[in-house]
Amino acid sequence: LAIPNQIVMDEYMLCADRLWGDHGQEALENAHICLINATATGTEILKNLVLPGIGAFTIVDGHTVSGEDVGHNFFLSHNSIGKNPDMLLDNNPEFFHRFTIVIGVQLPESTSLRLGSVLWSASVPFLLCKTYGLIGYMRLAVQEHTVIESHPDNALEDLRIDQPFAEFKKHIQAYDLERMDKKDHSHTPWIVVIAKCLEKWLREQDSQPPRNYKEKEAFRQIIREGILKNENGVLEYEENFEEAIKNVNTALNPTKIPSVIKDLFNDDQCNNITSQTPPFWLMLRAVKEFVHNEGCGSLPLRGTIPDMIADSQKFISLQNVYREKALQDAASVGRYVESLVQSVGMVRKNASFLRVVRCRSLAAEYNVDSVNRDEITSCMDNPDSEMVFYLMLRAIDRFYQQHSRYPGVYNYQVEEDISKLKLCVTSLLQEYNLNVNIKDDYVHEFCRYGAAEPHTVSAFMGGSAAQEAIKIISHQFVPFNNTFIYNAMSQTSATLQL
Repeated sequence: LAIPNQIVMDEYMLCADRLWGDHGQEALENAHICLINATATGTEILKNLVLPGIGAFTIVDGHTVSGEDVGHNFFLSHNSIGKNPDMLLDNNPEFFHRFTIVIGVQLPESTSLRLGSVLWSASVPFLLCKTYGLIGYMRLAVQEHTVIESHPDNALEDLRIDQPFAEFKKHIQAYDLERMDKKDHSHTPWIVVIAKCLEKWLREQDSQPPRNYKEKEAFRQIIREGILKNENGVLEYEENFEEAIKNVNTALNPTKIPSVIKDLFNDDQCNNITSQTPPFWLMLRAVKEFVHNEGCGSLPLRGTIPDMIADSQKFISLQNVYREKALQDAASVGRYVESLVQSVGMVRKNASFLRVVRCRSLAAEYNVDSVNRDEITSCMDNPDSEMVFYLMLRAIDRFYQQHSRYPGVYNYQVEEDISKLKLCVTSLLQEYNLNVNIKDDYVHEFCRYGAAEPHTVSAFMGGSAAQEAIKIISHQFVPFNNTFIYNAMSQTSATLQL
């Protein structure tokens, strides 16, 4: 059964909207991406960016389109054959300044460095991607990327049970668990159950909450003692109380500012606000002032609660308590923003999920004086780590500079190219003063690859690169920093900071 393309697109957009929300989708729709080289990998990247609704894209390809290209690239047609774009990097480097992100695919080292310098100075994110045989490579170069919603996998709920705010205290006082009928008792939200039990605990334990395993077990026993009994003195089964017992560790997690947010508060960008300060840092400074002046050492309340056993009225009532407090905190942060710049921007409630990624430039990575020898050497303690593929990719780029082609491109030259590639590997290690060993097997393997771009590897790298591009565009989820290597032979990968 053939499904119409529009239906597929609508389903994809619906799923995407759930991932990054309305504001994330709007960022995608307003983005303009530049893709350099529409190879198999480049086509896969573009496909995975078009599907979620990217606003505009420009393809720059320095090769003349052939009939073969039209056969494996679904973005080309018969009318594309014979066309060859101008050398924009030579004639008009400012052309690249207008893009949200530039993605370079299968670029030689010299072009990557030149383009990387242009984009770095213009603060335009640059994502390099390469498929070489069974090896995939990505490199992100961005001076500073701010993440507003990092969506951590194991984020703890922001309930403030250990530091209840006034409205929450008032809300839980309205519950009298000892005098409730069975129906209301069994539909009391577990957050309220734990808060009531904690009040009792604190009265008996000199205001010290449960900390260790023994104390938390004793606290769970207090919760069990609150379960109703039938006329025979047998405990009823109350699912909400069982839920409270299971959530003791989560509920009693101390309310504190994450260390990564403390580091951002101490960042020069946060402390030295000027008229040129980006909105992210302006908001962060406002949050910092809120914490210092009104938050009692806590971030603005997130304002959400998890699903739980409760009747609708009790759940909605509790939810509104958190939501109203979150709106009050957001308004307070807004006032700090107004005092800083006399204008109010969008205030984020997810302050604990802010992140900043700062990559090194390509120039710094490739410079002999600033190369990250420690990272390379430590990884190469295992001669089969993914770092060996990074070094081999650098070596085949050196081969390309010397011979204007990649090793093993012509089958009859494979054996001859092995010795030439060995010389490139040796000169690379000597130039960077790297006392590491690369097995001959890897040199032979990269010659046998012959710069091939297998579609299975290209598809994987295309999906991976597109996801990283979406992170950059939407400012959601944390992108990798700064080099990613994929080994299709063993189905393993590694992220390296070079």
